[in-house]
Amino acid sequence: MKELIELLAKSLVKNPDQVCVTERIEKDTYIYEVNVAQEDMGKVIGKQGRIAKAIRTMAKAAATRENRKVMVDII
Repeated sequence: MKELIELLAKSLVKNPDQVCVTERIEKDTYIYEVNVAQEDMGKVIGKQGRIAKAIRTMAKAAATRENRKVMVDII
């Protein structure tokens, strides 16, 4: 799951070496925090949050196959 989110984020930004995805677990929810360079923040979020929503949708679809709850935070 972490690799999927990292791959998606790196394919969108100018500085893929500055993309960092961290995973933590709270209760029964997996939380993935995506850190990108400040100049790439708009590319990952997209217009009206459409790209961020698409990333979250893909993560939730992949998590459903593993019976997990997942959240993606873009920092």
